[in-house]
Amino acid sequence: MKVMLRRHTNGHLMVYVAKKDLEEEVVSERVESSGKILTLANGWELEISNSQEPLKLPQTVEAKRLN
Repeated sequence: MKVMLRRHTNGHLMVYVAKKDLEEEVVSERVESSGKILTLANGWELEISNSQEPLKLPQTVEAKRLN
């Protein structure tokens, strides 16, 4: 699914999922061999492959929901 990553005015990373009309704060990030795993405030985990460091925001990326 396509998600948009951006920084909130308070500096936190935010994820917007248009198909679900969902905007959540990222509460944790970890890097694994498959890519970056973002844990959202609602409990969702999203895997982003091929992410660039540092992230250039805002940006739309392809993500896979893990749970």
